[in-house]
Amino acid sequence: MKAQTAAATIARDVAAPSVVRTRIESIDVVRGIIMILMALDHTREFFGVIAVSPTDMARTTAPLFFARWITHICAPVFFLLTGTGAYLVLRKRSVRELAWWLFTRGAWLIVLELTIVRCLGYQFNFDYRLTMLVVLWALGWAMIFLSALVPIASPRIIAAIGVAMIVTHNLLDPIRAASLGAFAPVWSILHSPGIVLANPQHIVFAAYPLIPWVGVTAVGFGLGEFYRDRTAERETFLLRVGIGLIVAFVLLRFLNVYGDPARWAAQRSPIFTVLSFLNTTKYPPSLLFLLMTLGPAALLLWLVDRGTPRVLQGALVFGRVPLFFFVLHLWVIHMLAVLVCYVRYGAAHWMFESPDLRSYPITQPPGWGYSLPIVYVVWWIVVLMLYPACQWYAGIKARRRDWWLSYL
Repeated sequence: MKAQTAAATIARDVAAPSVVRTRIESIDVVRGIIMILMALDHTREFFGVIAVSPTDMARTTAPLFFARWITHICAPVFFLLTGTGAYLVLRKRSVRELAWWLFTRGAWLIVLELTIVRCLGYQFNFDYRLTMLVVLWALGWAMIFLSALVPIASPRIIAAIGVAMIVTHNLLDPIRAASLGAFAPVWSILHSPGIVLANPQHIVFAAYPLIPWVGVTAVGFGLGEFYRDRTAERETFLLRVGIGLIVAFVLLRFLNVYGDPARWAAQRSPIFTVLSFLNTTKYPPSLLFLLMTLGPAALLLWLVDRGTPRVLQGALVFGRVPLFFFVLHLWVIHMLAVLVCYVRYGAAHWMFESPDLRSYPITQPPGWGYSLPIVYVVWWIVVLMLYPACQWYAGIKARRRDWWLSYL
């Protein structure tokens, strides 16, 4: 009965012509905020000192840790709102059309990851000696998975499947890919980051395992039901969920028994003990990592639900063209790093090639790396540089309805 009611609601929404071209501004502004924060993380990777991991309790500093920690919210919100956006597509397409759109867009994201983003964003080479399967790869498969569920399950059932995947996937942590023999690459793709292909010429590394990210996208699809209309019910739901997830994170993290493979422990000072408490696992995103990030995300959606503050109008522009921003910002940051390297050393370093296939794909020149204040300055330069282009493209998307615009 509940599934039939949900299906009837979807059919009613699809038939409602008055909402076909309406965007949900609060979703766009939150998406824009996380895109800006994402640019900080990538700027730090290209311009900072990557020899010191921000999450290494023995070597990090509090400012460096929080520069990384604040950006943890980006990927979970990106996946969550992808699911929500997919539900909102039902206002102008049938369920069958939505499933096909999700499948084709997901496939396009995978191709984009392996071509433009890999070659011109992350690595600046076309030799494919080393390939990382990261966010767009996982997002593409999450959309393909959703395309299979949409025709056969209600949004609430899809959300329930997503919740189950998020809550239970840490039960799989004891299973190691190396113990699975020929199936090790499959396990690296699904749950445990690792090498999926290795030979003398090529290495392919899966950094974003699919199970938890697919779960977040499925939950986002269920969240879309609360955006059918502008109601107090949505605001109450977002507030309660936001607070509930944060409380659940604090309690479960304090117990230190489940939800993350890395336990927190007392450190050399109170502030570093707090850092240890917050230092949850992103690869793959643990239950605690997702509670810690999706709770504040729900509160942020609640805060902007009644309107976009003037100070966040710029974020609204970025949030209307997230994929365009994503592809462009990587290229801009990378190119800036190459130019600065040329000025500093008198020769271009492609920022950053890997002479050793098994080394990290970002290999910096000797002596390279700037302090956090410089990283923040470069970050804002990047954001300001991208604003005119994103504003231009957002204008095109607002004026035109060409089919290909929904793919970028």
